Amino acid sequence: MSIAGSHRAAQTEPPREPTLGKLVADATRDVSTLVQSEIALAKSELKVSVTAGGMGAALLGAAAFLGLLVIIFFSVTVAYLIHWNGSGLDLHWAFLIVTVFYLVVAGVLAAVGIKKVKQVRAPRRTIATAKEIPSALKGQH
Repeated sequence: MSIAGSHRAAQTEPPREPTLGKLVADATRDVSTLVQSEIALAKSELKVSVTAGGMGAALLGAAAFLGLLVIIFFSVTVAYLIHWNGSGLDLHWAFLIVTVFYLVVAGVLAAVGIKKVKQVRAPRRTIATAKEIPSALKGQH
C-alpha cells in the first residue's frame, strides 16, 4: 500500500469516542469554570449590595443623630413651655420635671426589655437534633 492509500484509509475511519479520562477531565474543567463564574458573579453582586448597604447605614446613622438632637431640643422646648405657662414655676424645676419624665420612660423601657430578654429560650429541638447527628453518621440509632 502506498502512502496516499494509507492516508485515505486514515480519513475514512470513524472518529474515536473520547476516553473516560478525557470526559472526566472535561467535566472537572467545566465544573471548575462554572464555580469560578458563579463566585465572580456573587462578588460583583455583593460589592454593589455592600456599597448600597454601607450608604444606607451611614444615612440611618445620620438620621439617628438628628433624631437625638430633636429629642434634646424638644426637651428644652417643653421645659421652657412649662416655665412660661404662667404658673410661675422656676426654670430649674421645669427642667427637673422633664428629666423625671425621661427617667420614668427609661425605667418602663428597661423593665419591658428585661422581661423580653428573660423570655428567650434555647432552641431545644435543634440542640437535640444536633446531638443525634454524630450517632446517625456512624450508623447508630
